Amino acid sequence: MTVSYPRLAARTLRFTLGVPRSITVSPDGGTVRFIRTPDGVTRTGQLWEHDVATGAETVLVDPAELLGDDGEQLSAEERSRRERSRESAAGLVAYDVDATGRWACFALSGRLWAVRLGDGGAVHALPSVGAVIDPRLDPTGRRIAYASGGALRVVGVDGEDERALVSPESGTEVWGQAEFIAAEEMDRFRGFWWAPDGESLLVERFDDAPVRTWFVADPENPEREPVAQRYPAAGTPNADVTLWHVGLDGRRTEIVWDRAEHEYLGRVTWSADGAPLLQVMSRDQVSSQVLSVDVSTGATTVLRTTRSDFWVELTSAPRWTPDGRLVTVEAGTSWHVAVDGQPVTPDNWQVRSIVEVYDDCVVATASEEPAEVQVVRFGLDGSVEPLTRGAAVHGAVVGGPTTVVVRSALDVVGTTVTVHRDGAEPTSVRVVAEPAPFEPQVTMLRAGDDEIRTAVLFPRGHERGSVRLPVLMDPYGGPHAQRVLASARGFLEAQWLADQGFCVVVADGRGTPGRGPAWEHTIHHDFAGATLDDQVVALEAVAAAYPDDVDTSRVGITGWSYGGYLSALAVLKRPDVFHAAVAGAPVTEWRLYDTCYTERYLGDPATNADVYDRNSLIPLAPLLERPLMLIHGLADDNVVAAHTLRLSSALLAAGKAHTVLPLSGVTHMTPQEVVAENLKLLQVQFLKDHLGV
Repeated sequence: MTVSYPRLAARTLRFTLGVPRSITVSPDGGTVRFIRTPDGVTRTGQLWEHDVATGAETVLVDPAELLGDDGEQLSAEERSRRERSRESAAGLVAYDVDATGRWACFALSGRLWAVRLGDGGAVHALPSVGAVIDPRLDPTGRRIAYASGGALRVVGVDGEDERALVSPESGTEVWGQAEFIAAEEMDRFRGFWWAPDGESLLVERFDDAPVRTWFVADPENPEREPVAQRYPAAGTPNADVTLWHVGLDGRRTEIVWDRAEHEYLGRVTWSADGAPLLQVMSRDQVSSQVLSVDVSTGATTVLRTTRSDFWVELTSAPRWTPDGRLVTVEAGTSWHVAVDGQPVTPDNWQVRSIVEVYDDCVVATASEEPAEVQVVRFGLDGSVEPLTRGAAVHGAVVGGPTTVVVRSALDVVGTTVTVHRDGAEPTSVRVVAEPAPFEPQVTMLRAGDDEIRTAVLFPRGHERGSVRLPVLMDPYGGPHAQRVLASARGFLEAQWLADQGFCVVVADGRGTPGRGPAWEHTIHHDFAGATLDDQVVALEAVAAAYPDDVDTSRVGITGWSYGGYLSALAVLKRPDVFHAAVAGAPVTEWRLYDTCYTERYLGDPATNADVYDRNSLIPLAPLLERPLMLIHGLADDNVVAAHTLRLSSALLAAGKAHTVLPLSGVTHMTPQEVVAENLKLLQVQFLKDHLGV
């Protein structure tokens, strides 16, 4: 039986199953370890290792063998953690290896497991209490710490001496986990960090008591009570977050900084190269400090202060060079690596993340062309050596003399994982992803004076000038997400949409990553202006490039999350350009979205009420004159369903017809096969009906 593309994309998690992930390299560079599913449709991750010398691969951990017929059971806390990290896979989704390379540990079905590496990989369950979250080995390989039930607990790798180091004193207090804001908006998913000697830890404690309680109901099952959750909406209190130095005997010392001035704990690192480093930020995010920590007293010293007229972006965590210099990623003319505050990377490279730090260089991922990501060695003497090239997106992991490069290119659908070791021929880690049913045919344009990176896709087999097709804009369009990248897999869905009879246009306007701080800061206080204007510019550029192939009297737009906001905004504000829209999980009223994200760009709603009003969709409801479909998961705890319901109510009050598609039991992600397939088919039919396909 032929499987539709939407169902196949859901079944394969957008063709990511079977691709090695969570890659680590042993200290001697001889072994590469990674998580990979056994094929391209099974969601259960296994732990594998790759012998660099021989290229041989071995399964270290198979969850099916460990769990048997019982299968995997996830706690509510683990489900929430996976929602924050947008994790849809099962089985092993994370693991940790100690610095000696002797042990690995992981959580599976709420239990704690350890693997002795290098002697056949014997796997055994360790004593644990409650549902295990985020287990981490101490660097010496003697103990494992893990979060559970609000406490941080520790146990020996031999299973001895399991105990709580710190425990909550109230129902809202949690030790050893990242609070909602850190995980959802700061890309910080950890809540504790081992000392290099394995004798103590830095541990986050947060208390949700100040955070307001919201209730997420399940209308399909009215007999069930609504789920209470603490949600820090813009302008309301955040969780109270502190950091503590905790010894193995449970003694603890609070780490002290000016939390009244710098409320957010953004980054934490602790390596053998120096004292622990913190990056903290003010609530309005215009000020950031890098602090060193004296763990004996809890005192901190300010090493770097960064200020911005817009906001300070959290990027790679600060760290030390082996000889004790401070390395940070900071905003200037470009995103650059700084050593002791001095830029060491040229302005033509936008640094994205640090891979590894040495005495004489920094290896980082960076972009010279925004649609491409390369691995680059930046010498501290100003030299630049790209380690990868070509129209592709690259990532890297380093261990000893071995570098693993992950590559996804525009000219072929798929990912390659190549192992490079000094003085040896490269070897490849197997990728067992399901083959894509077609190859996207992507043309890249630069639209307008700002050279907005724009991808254009026609139906496969379309002959130039044969027919003028309706246009479907398919943006995300907001901060923190880039769609136009030199990776064919990223355009599979766009090609499928094009094959339904559209010219599909994907454009990354101002505010999206990859173009530098000034480009990103353009949207300050102005979601509803620049991001929408740039979609219009991209459309005009495509119309100029293909005057005989596109029909600008039939333009649709579709998107999810920020893309959903942008889609609804488009038909409300620019019905002269956009003729139909499908808005999935849209943020319609920014006062209902969280503190960290919203206040970063729009400020405090108490003092910037006019900014929030200008960027809200609710006041625009009377302007609707084009077909609009709103889609929302009723179990969404990130962009709650109230966003769509409030816009729908405003539209109804204004007498404006529209379509609402509620998804019972669906969160901000829609990984379920049947839901994903039918949802996509319904969206396409809606657009076809209203654009005359």
